[in-house]
Amino acid sequence: MGFGSDLKNSHEAVLKLQDWELRLLETVKKFMALRIKSDKEYASTLQNLCNQVDKESTVQMNYVSNVSKSWLLMIQQTEQLSRIMKTHAEDLNSGPLHRLTMMIKDKQQVKKSFIGVHQQIEAEMIKVTKTELEKLKSSYRQLIKEMNSAKEKYKEALAKGKETEKAKERYDKATMKLHVLHNQYVLALKGAQLHQNQYYDTTLPLLLDSLQKMQEEMIKALKGIFDEYSQITSLVTEEIVNVHKEIQMSVEQIDPSTEYNNFIDVHRTTAAKEQEIEFDTSLLEENENLQANEIMWNNLTAESLQVMLKTLAEELIQTQQMLVNKEEAVLELEKRIEESSKTCEKKSDIVLLLSQKQTLEELKQSVQQLRCTEAKFTAQKELLEQKVQENEGKEPPPVVNYEEDARSVTSMFSDTIPISEKPLAEQDWYHGAIPRIEAQDLLKQQGDFLVRESHGKPGEYVLSVYSDGQRRHFIIQFVDNLYRFEGTGFSNIPQLIDHHYTTKQVITKKSGVVLLNPIPKDKKWVLNHEDVTLGELLGKGNFGEVYKGILKDKTAVAVKTCKEDLPQELKIKFLQEAKILKQYDHPNIVKLIGVCTQRQPIYIIMELVPGGDFLSFLRKKKDEIKLKQLVKFSLDAASGMSYLESKNCIHRDLAARNCLVGENNVLKISDFGMSRQEDGGVYSSSGLKQIPIKWTAPEALNYGRYSSESDVWSFGILLWETFSLGVCPYPGMTNQQAREQVERGYRMSAPQHCPEDIFKIMMKCWDYKPENRPKFSELQKELTVIKKKVTQ
Repeated sequence: MGFGSDLKNSHEAVLKLQDWELRLLETVKKFMALRIKSDKEYASTLQNLCNQVDKESTVQMNYVSNVSKSWLLMIQQTEQLSRIMKTHAEDLNSGPLHRLTMMIKDKQQVKKSFIGVHQQIEAEMIKVTKTELEKLKSSYRQLIKEMNSAKEKYKEALAKGKETEKAKERYDKATMKLHVLHNQYVLALKGAQLHQNQYYDTTLPLLLDSLQKMQEEMIKALKGIFDEYSQITSLVTEEIVNVHKEIQMSVEQIDPSTEYNNFIDVHRTTAAKEQEIEFDTSLLEENENLQANEIMWNNLTAESLQVMLKTLAEELIQTQQMLVNKEEAVLELEKRIEESSKTCEKKSDIVLLLSQKQTLEELKQSVQQLRCTEAKFTAQKELLEQKVQENEGKEPPPVVNYEEDARSVTSMFSDTIPISEKPLAEQDWYHGAIPRIEAQDLLKQQGDFLVRESHGKPGEYVLSVYSDGQRRHFIIQFVDNLYRFEGTGFSNIPQLIDHHYTTKQVITKKSGVVLLNPIPKDKKWVLNHEDVTLGELLGKGNFGEVYKGILKDKTAVAVKTCKEDLPQELKIKFLQEAKILKQYDHPNIVKLIGVCTQRQPIYIIMELVPGGDFLSFLRKKKDEIKLKQLVKFSLDAASGMSYLESKNCIHRDLAARNCLVGENNVLKISDFGMSRQEDGGVYSSSGLKQIPIKWTAPEALNYGRYSSESDVWSFGILLWETFSLGVCPYPGMTNQQAREQVERGYRMSAPQHCPEDIFKIMMKCWDYKPENRPKFSELQKELTVIKKKVTQ
């Protein structure tokens, strides 16, 4: 089996094989180049990591640490691995990749040579077996014709007896040429037969066998390249295995039980002499009635001693009960940790138990503290009982000498501030789900603090504190049914906050934050969810549903709700409206009743305006509304906006849909969700998301510049809506078309039956230059004059 014997007529297949192998080699070359690049980058990354660790590990503890030693060795071996990988990449580049590149060139030359030789021998065979024979056969046929022609002429000459010799000579000559060519054709035919036999039996097989030999030599070379690649890139070479063995050995050298022996030796201190706690007898130098270490039982203290004894007994029982509970918790947690440790599949899974083990140690500390307290209470109780039993049934003796500065004996525990029993929602310092930025505004002095519910994670509580010029926010951890920051946990948040506030214990050791001044919530505006009962659904707003509600005093209100799953930034925008409205009180501005932020969902409680939104009112009552009423609505809107202008409030979304119609057809400005209060009277924004294009001034659309002047432009659109009885502005135009037309100078024409004076106001409001537009106070005056003129 071989190329020469089996592939004589498979030339195309042989060429395809060579092409495929060349493509394969190019793919292998590309792969090796990428592998070299990858290994170099990996080596570089490892080296950079080691360098970074070296920088961060410059500060060393002044004791011998096996962990530190192991870690240092791990870094050194990683650095060694980096060098190995870099060397391997270089060897791969100079070895297999270089040789593969040479082999591709050689293979291309073999293919070129094979094609050239094959074309040459194939052309020679065609020439010998076809081309030359065809030429001889063509000449053969021609000479036969010439000989036959000469023979006929010779016969004619014989018959006529004229020029016989000449005709005979021509006939002999033609016969000779034919016979000579015949001999040449016979020889050529023999040669062609032999050439064809040689071509198929020897020449072509020799070429194919030669190609096969070179193919096999190249496969052998490629195998060598692959073998060298495999050895160089192997991750189980002795040097790499040694690196990992060194790392493993360094890890095994870590012994938790002896890790801190050297640290203890270096920092060992002699036991401090315990302070002798004795009665200070100097206290008795000016008083003869009191005795050291003796409980004074007399007519002034007998009753208080009984109270103290009862209190101590109760405290002791409570402490013992807590001790039992804690000890049970210790046993239960130890059992749980033991069961969990049995299910650990990997050594590193022990990390999953660390928090539980820390909790266990804290519980043990609590147990020890409770035992200490129990012993203390027991000793004090025995001392009191002894004194009471000694004098049981006796009348307490009177105190002979009274002193003005005599002090009644009180319990040593009377100084302890009792933990508040009020629920979290009733604590003055709990502000509910107010936004983080609003909480920060309330914190102004060192130690100011409040607690709030996280906006981003409802149900999670945050302590916000002003400390050292910064507003700090601490998540209150809830682990194992206890609330804590660091260390001791409490069963509820009021106890936790009371503990840190009264003891002045830092929130975390790292922060050093201390609670000094609780910031109470604004009770004027803050309501509890229980203070309002939701009724029928009035509609849907940008942030949630709007309901009719009833307060406890039977007042009907509108309740805006905020969806719980909204992003935090939208919840902040939701409360922005309430923050704005808290400051305002005007008959043409919708009134804020309060906010419910103690828990989710957040409510904004507003006055209930019975007539609904102005746009629907206009469309529903268009056949009934008189011109004078339309002017009155316009004046109401101008009055409300003039008031906002005086407060530097920019509404940004003034439109008929955002006004409400109250009792006696009083129009009120509403929906302050996009409003901003700016001291400079100008607010800059970017982007056109949710911007009411047809109502918004050009400078606000083009540059994001909002001001009272841009509200005046919107007021002009509101006037057009009013006197068109609720028609959408720029009828027949899209938002983009309307915007382009306004930029070209287009302004809407007056609505049907609109007074000329009103239309003139609209055109003033739509002046392209903001500074040329009238103030709301001026518009209010103009509309007041117009209202007096209108009679119908």
